[in-house]
Formats: sequence, structure tokens, C-alpha cells
Amino acid sequence: MSGPDDNKVKDAILLAALPHVAFDGWSMKALTAGTADAGYKRQDLLHAFPDGVADAIAHWSDWADRRAVAAMGAADMAHMKTHQRIAMGVWARLEAMSRWREAARTATAWLASPLHAPLASRLTYRTCDAVWHAAGDTSTDFNFYTKRGLLAGVVLSTTLYWLQDSSEGAQATSAFLDRRIAEVLRLGGHIGKARAALDRFDPAALLRRFRPSA
Repeated sequence: MSGPDDNKVKDAILLAALPHVAFDGWSMKALTAGTADAGYKRQDLLHAFPDGVADAIAHWSDWADRRAVAAMGAADMAHMKTHQRIAMGVWARLEAMSRWREAARTATAWLASPLHAPLASRLTYRTCDAVWHAAGDTSTDFNFYTKRGLLAGVVLSTTLYWLQDSSEGAQATSAFLDRRIAEVLRLGGHIGKARAALDRFDPAALLRRFRPSA
């Protein structure tokens, strides 16, 4: 696990690289340019992201997760219902990425490759786990996995919707998120159906539905 100092360097390189990603995609060219812009050297880049693009995209997801958790922690959630907390976390994550939507789009396309399916699934789980923990979830039984599995569908489908949303302030995405949360609440009320849905759910397959235009 990365320490605070490691995250500081990784965050700096990542954020400086994101504008380059819009033009060069998630590539070593973009990461190298970002490293220089952040005032670091190539060896710093290799130390921060030894696996190159894969590590950088994983850190991009982690960075967005941390922004979402921070937003939830700063909010007054005491009087909020659980589904409202979860919706806030998912929305806060999208807002954190909104400045670099093209980077989010190309990262999604990269993760949609069957070759990257294990990483896509791992990152999706981490996001859902972080949001549920921030919402105050303390479950340890089957509900622990049910909640995260169902939220995975919400996170992925809402992200894909958001990437193609041209409405002002992404209002259409907000409405879509509310509908998806409501659907999950209904499904979550029927454990048998929820278990069956989880058995069929494949995060990587859902990502592969995303086909950005060339």
C-alpha cells in the first residue's frame, strides 16, 4: 500500500499528466510529459508507476475514490438515509473526474479490453468498498458482498451514462443515478434475486459495452 509521500508524488504526476492524456491517450508519452510538468524526473515516474499505464489508471481510480470519500466525510450524513449517502459518493466521484472527462473516457475504453478485465474488476470493487465504508457500512455477512456487487452495477452504468451525457451540469446523469439506486433498493430487498444478479454480473463485460467513437 502506498504511503502519504508516495501518494503525493503519484498525485502530482497524475494530475499534471491528465491534460496530456486528452491528446496522447493513456500512454508513456503523456505520463512522461506530466512528470516533467510536475517537476519530477523520469526515475520518479518509473518509481511511482512501475507498470506504466496500468499503474497510472489504477491510481486515477484511487484518486477519484479518495475524492469521493473525502466529500462524504465532509458532508453531514447523520440525517441522510443510506441510499442518499451512496448516491452522494457515486456523484462526488464523477464530479472529481469532471474536469478531465476525456481522460475518464479513454481510461474506460482501456479498461474495457478483455486483457484488462482483472484490473477493471479489482478497481470496481475498491470503489464500491470505499463508498460503502464511507457510508457507514459495517456488514460482514453475505450482505457485505451483495451491497458491493449491486453497487458495482450502479457505478459502472452511471459512469458510462455520464461519459455520454451532454446535459447542463450532467443533470441527466444525476436523474439516471437516482433511478439506478432505486432499482438496486428494490432488488436488494429480495436476497435471492440479488444473489442471482450477482452470479450473472460481470463488470468487465459491462465495460466492454462502452464503445467510444474513433
